[in-house]
Amino acid sequence: MAGTSTVLEDSSLLSRLDRGLVPIERVMALLSGLAAFSLMFLAAYSVTGREFFEKPLLGYVDLIEMLMPLIAIMGVSYVQRNGGHIRMDIIIGAMKGRWLWFFELVSILLILVLMIALVWGSWAHFDRSFDCARPLCSRDSSIDISLPIWPSKLIVPVAFGVLCLRLVLQAVGYARAFWLNLERPVAVPLIQSVAEQAIAEAKSLEGAD
Repeated sequence: MAGTSTVLEDSSLLSRLDRGLVPIERVMALLSGLAAFSLMFLAAYSVTGREFFEKPLLGYVDLIEMLMPLIAIMGVSYVQRNGGHIRMDIIIGAMKGRWLWFFELVSILLILVLMIALVWGSWAHFDRSFDCARPLCSRDSSIDISLPIWPSKLIVPVAFGVLCLRLVLQAVGYARAFWLNLERPVAVPLIQSVAEQAIAEAKSLEGAD
């Protein structure tokens, strides 16, 4: 993306649903950030143990593998809500009005189809790993310390499921903007120009002294 975005709000049902999903997305993004932050301590503990005590952290690689889905996937819906994912703005940025909302709607629907397929596939992948008739409800485990893998596999369809809800809301928002020819619709990320970014930053700093 070329710039930052903003999401407008009002009293409509769509906006209320949008705001209702935000706390869930924020918690998921927070968990993702905490997992990334924890890698520093795991690495420091493992390196310190290896260098000074000749005893690195047992199962260090296993723990990293377990944290990777949490780090990489849990925050995707929050970033989508704020329009933070990388995309090409060369063509979209030059569009206005209905054409802009139409192309945004088409792109969101294509992403939604892909994400539904990924939810389906990742849930099947989790289901093959989960079996409560086995110890720790797991049919497979990590190599070094035998951690059950199904919790990490469950993260993927859950995170993608929340993202699907976000995409549905944005699809409705873009469809509404297209149908009513709205200039600044709610519940969708509106890309800010450089000047708008500067104004927003200046307003945020007002009264900081």
